Amino acid sequence: MAAAGSAVGVGNIWGFPTQAATHGGGAFLLVYLFLILLLGYPMLLAELMIGRHGQTNPADAMAKVASSPMAKKIGKSIGFISIITATLICTFYSILSGWFVSFALAPVAQVSGQSDIASWLMDFSLARNLVFTLIFIAMVILVIRQGVQQGIERWSKRLMPMLLLILVAGVGYILTQPGAMQGLEVLLIPDFSRIFEADVLVGALGQTFFSLTIGTGAMMVYGAYLSQKEDLGKLTAYVTLTDTSVAFLAALMVIPAMYVAQHNGVQIFAEDGSLLNSDTLVFTVLPELFKTLGGVSQYLLAIIFFMLMTIAGLTSAISIVEVPTSYIVEKTNLSRDKATLLVGAVIAILSMVVVFNFSALFGFMITMTTERAQPLIALGIAVFTGWVWNRNKLISTIAAQEGVKADSWFWKLWPVYVKFVCPLLIIVIIMQLFSQ
Repeated sequence: MAAAGSAVGVGNIWGFPTQAATHGGGAFLLVYLFLILLLGYPMLLAELMIGRHGQTNPADAMAKVASSPMAKKIGKSIGFISIITATLICTFYSILSGWFVSFALAPVAQVSGQSDIASWLMDFSLARNLVFTLIFIAMVILVIRQGVQQGIERWSKRLMPMLLLILVAGVGYILTQPGAMQGLEVLLIPDFSRIFEADVLVGALGQTFFSLTIGTGAMMVYGAYLSQKEDLGKLTAYVTLTDTSVAFLAALMVIPAMYVAQHNGVQIFAEDGSLLNSDTLVFTVLPELFKTLGGVSQYLLAIIFFMLMTIAGLTSAISIVEVPTSYIVEKTNLSRDKATLLVGAVIAILSMVVVFNFSALFGFMITMTTERAQPLIALGIAVFTGWVWNRNKLISTIAAQEGVKADSWFWKLWPVYVKFVCPLLIIVIIMQLFSQ
């Protein structure tokens, strides 16, 4: 549940609908589903496998896969870069999730007659961004300080079912509104001429890795906490299926909601057909949609939806912050409490830098981490799993799993697939990315 909570987050509920709306709806969805199956699942399995084999932080886990001193150094560097990437992702993640918290509180202020406070809560001002970024980071630190079982695992078990329940209810409501069917068509009927567009391919690859938190070290950390007997094939399938289902449900809610809002007089497209405010899609379109409903329902729906977003942000953020925290706990004499506070302070400082230079750094940080760093780290993980990890040692690790036959077709195919197919696919799409 914690691993699924890590995968299910802002990437699904904010990122996926935004990317789908920007990159052709059904065409993006089709490419994304292919990449989840062809790359997401096998790469997630590889990351969990390395983490469990190493039983330590991502840098040392990658080094343990190798046998030669040079390969160990390269592996440690890849793992360390994944820890840095996780820390940098936390900067824009904390800002985004802070918005969710403030947008969840805004309707409460409105109902209480505090319209000035409500306006401030929904205004993208420097002061609002500073306050709620810090509030969200404090929420994450509070969970992480409680440890793996009492903190991460316990809260993931509570928050994940609540998130799914709210999301299903949201989809059910939106699809009954006038205009929703047009959005449904955009999402479900692909324009096949757009499938091989560089923007669609790169966006879908970045979304695949960001959504499953591949290349951040988070899944290596969770892998390190797993028993050697755990069937990773089944666990990875569960996490991937949960993640993809939530992303699809989020798109099923947000994209039809755009067209419901348009039907109700809200402008969502520019004259050239491009999407207005794509980065802040859910913060502009959905509040406007809620306003058109009138009565108590507009406030109730807004509170429920942004609570959902806050939960999604929290379940993912706690896993990403755990990456540098676990590294510091292992490498220093600091207690978990002090290590968590140190990591929180670093993330808070970096987030403040982004907030003060929002227009220059926010989009840059997203692109640099999710579209550049994560695919390159994933390429390193694929190469190490397929080419560096001794085949006999890998097979013995596979065979140690309870109820697993190392000579079954799946476990025979997977190492070969990660060795040849995954690096090739990642390289082809990275070439598309850098040729833009």
